This record gives sequence, structure tokens and C-alpha cells, in this order.
Amino acid sequence: MSERVWAKLPAGSEDALGGLNASELQSLLLEMSRTRAAAVTPARVIDRWRNDRFVQPSVTDPRRLVRTQADLWERLPARFEGVELSPLTPLGTCSAVATVNQNKVVSTIRNTEVASDPTNELAVEAAVRRRAGQARVDLAACQRVVRAQAVDAPGMFAHFQLFALVSSARDTGSGRVEAEMLLDHLGFWYDVLGERARFTFTTFAAGAVRERIDDTVRPGLKVEFAEDPARTQGSNYYAGTALAIGAGDSELGDGGFTRWTAELLGDAKERCLISCVSTERLTAISPGV
Repeated sequence: MSERVWAKLPAGSEDALGGLNASELQSLLLEMSRTRAAAVTPARVIDRWRNDRFVQPSVTDPRRLVRTQADLWERLPARFEGVELSPLTPLGTCSAVATVNQNKVVSTIRNTEVASDPTNELAVEAAVRRRAGQARVDLAACQRVVRAQAVDAPGMFAHFQLFALVSSARDTGSGRVEAEMLLDHLGFWYDVLGERARFTFTTFAAGAVRERIDDTVRPGLKVEFAEDPARTQGSNYYAGTALAIGAGDSELGDGGFTRWTAELLGDAKERCLISCVSTERLTAISPGV
């Protein structure tokens, strides 16, 4: 696609645009957007509203969704601090922090991108707080996100809401801090889901965390924590151990250890655990919400 576009422009256009600094390029793109927006008619707006998956409203009843959110915040342990995230984050947050292809993210012309995963943003905030001297950081956020990749599966939309937890601290040896984080995260999700909770883990790389799951995490949970050795999804995303969070036959969310705060802080001893669930999926299976 890009090759066809460059072929329509005068020779040297790619080099000329590539030589602009961020401010100059932003000014040019803003002017182009203003010109294009001036040509949009009301009929075109309603056509896009009907057919563009990025702008179509969610099918979830917002009154039920709000009750789900309220229940999650009410149950959140005091150690987790809530953060109201911006709908925008610095350009490259996902590709630099989580190594996600930028084509899966909605980029803006103001050197930002539309939020696509609250755990990425919370990890950046956690790194800032860790650098400021906080011994352990535990954050939570509820955010509607947008993802650009097309998904044909039924029930999948371009935008959806996630409730996310991120914990970060420095390694204390023998997987102890990782075990504490796992118990805090899974304990919260169990409190939300109750006896219907279904947790699994997959170990992508051998280490002390696997031992702590057996002798510390499993005994500390009120529900089975089964191993899923067949899982391959997220093997290049998570560092060592990945989680799956469900209820009965419903898949609700995901999580695992990442290297994000270690890379943000330039310290290999940093440990970071993320977990999140879809509030819309949770609402769909919650009677009385």
C-alpha cells in the first residue's frame, strides 16, 4: 500500500517528509486533516458511523457495565492504587514497552497513540514511581481501549473495556516477590469471581517462580491453579510465566510477568506482573448486574 502512495507523489517526497522534525510533520498532518475534515458532509459522517468498526457503540448495556466496574473497585485491595488513565499515550508505548506491532495500534498525528492496553500505561507509571523510590508499586485502572487489528471472531470489537492490575518491585531472590504478586492478583480475581473462578498458568522459561507456585501460591489460593503446558500464546510477550483468567467456560482475561519495568528502568532485577479482564465479558456472565 505505501509503495503505491509514494509512487503517486513527486520523486524525493519520502526523503523530504522523513527529514522533517516531529513538530514540522505534526503541523503538516494537522493542516491536511483540517482540509479533509472541511470536505466531510453530514451524510458521510452518518455513513462512517454505521460502517466504521472503530466508532460504532458497544452493545453492552452501560448501566450493567457501570455496576460491574463499581463492584471491581469496591473489591480492590487497599494496596492497589487506582489510576484514571488518559485515552492517549506517547507514540510507541506499545511497540517500545510491549513490542507490539505499531500497525495494531491507532496512531495519532500529535505524537501520541490511542490507548490499546492499560497494562502498558500502568507499567510506565509504575516505573516512574519506582524510580522515585517507592519500594513496591501496585496500580489498577479501568479503561476503554482501541485495537486496530481486524478480528472476525463473533463478539470481538475494535474497542472494549479492560480492568487491569500492574505490580512492580525489585527481585528479592528465589521468586519470593513474584509469589507475593501472584497471590495478590489472583486473590483479587478470586474475590471477584468466587467459586466459578478458573485460573491456569504456563511456564515459558524455567525458574524459581515455578517452584514458588507449588510451595507458596497454590497453597495460598482458594481455587485450583492448574498448569497449561500446551499454551503457546504470549510466549514472546510474557517473561517466564503467563496466566489465564476465566469463569466456568468463559475466557475473561490474561496476564503474566513481563520485562517492561526492567527495560524502562534499565534494571534486570525489576519484576513486573500484569493481569486484566474484559469488563464486558464479565458483565455478560454476571447475573443480577
